[in-house]
Amino acid sequence: MAGNQVRVLIADDQRLFAEALEAILTTDGRIAVVGRATNGEEAVALARDDRPDVVLMDIAMPVLDGFAATEQIRAEVPAVRVIILSGSDATQDISRARSVGAAGYVTKDQIAGDLLQAILETAAL
Repeated sequence: MAGNQVRVLIADDQRLFAEALEAILTTDGRIAVVGRATNGEEAVALARDDRPDVVLMDIAMPVLDGFAATEQIRAEVPAVRVIILSGSDATQDISRARSVGAAGYVTKDQIAGDLLQAILETAAL
């Protein structure tokens, strides 16, 4: 964490969702959104270059899906934590997220209530 803010990278190919998510997160002074990626490959590059504390990673990403991108980020920049964001609450997706090194899993319908707490807890690991 830089200073007292958690540095967050948003990786989601749905521009409107990513913008809404950024708007929600920036209302909390403890979080600084440091970038947005629109595909998995870009997420890996930004995580490597910018070293955010937390990456919010969508599963269904073009070029490189969120699972593969998470695995690469965890291998290349182990200090960066990844929280998977998904519309799915399928057990196999949650299990796969754990297996590639994700620190958390939040479904998109729980974002308002759970995401902020998940980011702060993940950054504290």
